[in-house]
Amino acid sequence: MAHYAVGDLQGCYTPFKQLLAQVDFSPSRDHLYLVGDLVARGPDSLACLEYVYSLQSSVTVTLGNHDLHLLSTVLNNKPANPKDKLDALLSSATLPDYINFLQSQPLCTYLPEFDSFISHAGIHPYWSIEHAIELSNWAQSYYQGPMAADYLSKMYGKNPAIDLPPSDPQLKFNTIVNVFTRMRFLTEHWQLDFDNKGEVNKGELLQPWFTHPRFKTSRTRFIFGHWAALQGKTSLNHVVALDTGCVWGGPMTLLNLSTNEQITSN
Repeated sequence: MAHYAVGDLQGCYTPFKQLLAQVDFSPSRDHLYLVGDLVARGPDSLACLEYVYSLQSSVTVTLGNHDLHLLSTVLNNKPANPKDKLDALLSSATLPDYINFLQSQPLCTYLPEFDSFISHAGIHPYWSIEHAIELSNWAQSYYQGPMAADYLSKMYGKNPAIDLPPSDPQLKFNTIVNVFTRMRFLTEHWQLDFDNKGEVNKGELLQPWFTHPRFKTSRTRFIFGHWAALQGKTSLNHVVALDTGCVWGGPMTLLNLSTNEQITSN
């Protein structure tokens, strides 16, 4: 049995299947951990979700910002962004099944057998793994619950503070979503920056979340996607960036969790 983590699919079905063929992936024997953004921008989001849905007992998804945006679009009956190329998916008769499946997936997961933490965008330096799992479970109870459409419709915004006020569940929800699905750079006070997506060198005022001293001494492996501009490089062997920009013409990347070997699509 093998365990694999795979970078952002973003509707790139053919490279995804080619990558799984390269490692002879078998749903009856192996398990996939997808770091999120299964859909949007690529040519075949419907095929990606159809296939992932067929693997349900052999796959775990940590939801990304595009996945949550799909949930919000469908649950709020809003038109999709044409750039996301979701027409075929949104017209599918089995769309409700795919939405239920995505709602059943977490924002992060921890695999003790590999001492590995997986999420779409990373983990905030101030959050322990145990706290992060608790926050993921709390947020999931809202995007699964009866008020899911309302909370998802209000999840957007650019509040930089890491606020988790019990008196304001919407703000708490937004903060959790922002960290797990949108985070890249943090300010000098380790608050969120939403305006920069590119290369790492932004000077002293902005720093990638994984440059916090905590990650230099941690033995845990942190696996994430979301940040294609990194081209899979973080300067830390145990902080693994798996979004290598397949949707923008780069390869798709798979990590063997047992051997730490990385494999890219042809």
